[in-house]
Amino acid sequence: MRIGMGADHAGYLLKDQLAQFLRDAKHDVTDFGTNGPAPVDYPDFAQAVGEALIAGRVERGIVICGSGVGACIAANKIPGIRACMCHDSYSAHQGVNHDNMNVLVLGARVIGPMLAQELVNNFLGANYWGHEKGQERLERRVEKIEAIERKYSLPARAGKEHA
Repeated sequence: MRIGMGADHAGYLLKDQLAQFLRDAKHDVTDFGTNGPAPVDYPDFAQAVGEALIAGRVERGIVICGSGVGACIAANKIPGIRACMCHDSYSAHQGVNHDNMNVLVLGARVIGPMLAQELVNNFLGANYWGHEKGQERLERRVEKIEAIERKYSLPARAGKEHA
């Protein structure tokens, strides 16, 4: 699988460890940085991964910052991105199965490398169930998320106030 990865200064060590873990598992990893401890802004790396994903250059994304919160917020500003911060195994696969999550967000100051590997495996090993017979409710929910996204996207908001 083609994976895009990005991290700020708080997450670059975990990103590098996970990138090697994924390469060892024969995944194609694109590293969008950062690659050192000098302070940088997490939105830049969340944006780089998200843009690669919506452009089709990668199939899934992984973004890492200190807590995971800021990177998750930033990634979700990109239309088409469904990023979730997951620090437990269930959420890492269920987010894909039910919600078609396409970016896994991790907090490097919250979890360790072994749990991170488990979460990445669960995320990458999961498939969206919304297209399966009997799972129409999942597709309906994702369509509702996409409708909200379209309603509140910047071009639609120009000159308008929302209550």
